[in-house]
Amino acid sequence: MIKTILIVLVVVVVAILIYAATKPDTFVVQRSAGIKAPPERIFALISDFKAWPQWSPYEKRDPAMQRTLGGSAQGKGATYAWKGNSNVGEGSMEITEVIEPSRIVIKLDFVKPFAANNIAEFTLVPSGDTTQVTWSMRGQSPYISKVFGVFVDMDNMIGKDFAEGLATLKALAEK
Repeated sequence: MIKTILIVLVVVVVAILIYAATKPDTFVVQRSAGIKAPPERIFALISDFKAWPQWSPYEKRDPAMQRTLGGSAQGKGATYAWKGNSNVGEGSMEITEVIEPSRIVIKLDFVKPFAANNIAEFTLVPSGDTTQVTWSMRGQSPYISKVFGVFVDMDNMIGKDFAEGLATLKALAEK
């Protein structure tokens, strides 16, 4: 009986590891929202890291988080490093590309809870009195992330944070 249970357990673990190996080597998480505000107003809130505490969902998770701003005051070259509790971890961001007022690209480096190097991007597309804002993040999926992804849907987990941030950004920009 115990031998059968162990064999079944080994088969299940091997099946999970094989399934994880078939997952893509990269990931993309993306959410969008329509905001009734000109792109310039929204762009200013995203391209200035000093404004992020007003709308970023990660800022609320650790009010005591240590933040260090550097580089340019805003836009290309602006940097933001953080060190916080287990809800926010530790890492840094740098705005690497700006096309005002339609695109901001951010190099996003995580140190904790796990090391990762990703790219975050905000695109703003005006349409009448509304601006469609898309927040995306893309990066590599190492094997351990693929195994983790068998049990946790990263798109849902990160995507709900993006949706929350966009909703707060919408409320702020539409004031």
